[in-house]
Amino acid sequence: MDMQGKTVLITGASRGIGAEAGRIFAAAGANVVLVARGGDQITALAQEIGDQAVAVPCDVSDYDQVKGAIHAAIDRFGGLDVLIGNAGVIEPIARMADSDPEGWGQAIDINLKGVYYGMHAALSVMKEAGGGTIITISSGAAHGPVEAWSHYCSSKAGAAMLTACLDKEERENGIRAMGLSPGTVATQMQREIKASGINPVSQLDWEVHVPADWPARALLWMCSADADEFVGTEISLRDEGIRARVGLT
Repeated sequence: MDMQGKTVLITGASRGIGAEAGRIFAAAGANVVLVARGGDQITALAQEIGDQAVAVPCDVSDYDQVKGAIHAAIDRFGGLDVLIGNAGVIEPIARMADSDPEGWGQAIDINLKGVYYGMHAALSVMKEAGGGTIITISSGAAHGPVEAWSHYCSSKAGAAMLTACLDKEERENGIRAMGLSPGTVATQMQREIKASGINPVSQLDWEVHVPADWPARALLWMCSADADEFVGTEISLRDEGIRARVGLT
């Protein structure tokens, strides 16, 4: 897919799916805006990619910082065509009775409010340009309870509904809103899950997790006309039909 001249902002770009998405989109010709709290990691990634990448340190739980990242994309590349809402945390993993209210709230601030902040800040820019694509990284946890993940399940369910609301409100204005549920991915988050030892997900063998470039490649495909039929829905990489459409094996 050719993304030449397009600008893509990716939150949570310091590692895992976000970092791989930066590489995949850049390889397709896009300008990439790498957003994360880990400034050193995204700076190193931007240097690896080259002139078509810029690193913007940002805490997505702070609306002013998110708005600043959007403006940085415009200042550097002249616009914004795609927003990937990928930033998310799984810690602190704990049953509700043992959970820390502050940590629980921080997960909501990042996983849910951070997605809303990105959408809100990007919408006026995209609508003025005639449209754009906004993709939220979802999870199976958005649709079913998981022990000790009340913060994660609740925030991901909320983010999935936000994406559906965005489609309802803005499709006619050229906004392509979709969700991607990647399944279990071989990232640092899975290491944190395994270390917790709580619930069946932590007992999975490492070999069952898909590599981070699979969801990254799916995100690129979702920006193409071939994925237009899925606008307003959530795509699951567990679906063999979707994997075939993306070209994954």
